[in-house]
Amino acid sequence: MRACVQRVSSARVVVAGETVGAIDRGLLVLLGVAAGDDERDLQWMVDKIVTLRIFPDDEGKMNRSVIDVGGQLLAVSQFTLLGDCRKGRRPSFIAAAAPEQAERMYDEFVALVRQAGVAAATGRFRAHMDVELVNDGPVTLLLDSAER
Repeated sequence: MRACVQRVSSARVVVAGETVGAIDRGLLVLLGVAAGDDERDLQWMVDKIVTLRIFPDDEGKMNRSVIDVGGQLLAVSQFTLLGDCRKGRRPSFIAAAAPEQAERMYDEFVALVRQAGVAAATGRFRAHMDVELVNDGPVTLLLDSAER
């Protein structure tokens, strides 16, 4: 699994003019599921993201997690994170999971985030989405469960 994690003061997803998911302070997570990802990848990614200490403490140091600050999470499916651009001009997406597997793991990701005590909103799987965000910091991190 790959994730682009952004600390935000607000974020929302719009599909066909309708806001389908929105958060205030928290994390926007663009999540890509790779072919071959399993429950270990999923659990690692959830644990890493909800405990990642990227919010400031009283001294301004990144020392608090989204759980610590009572933040929210907006999860957006993003198969293009698995795009391979090494050859040619058109990305290859053969590393991405099949849509059925990816949707199941995306749904499980959201459920596990909620079980961890973080309020979670979502985009709409396989939809064309407009993602709006105010990146706080800016803080943006890339995570890959294959590199754990």
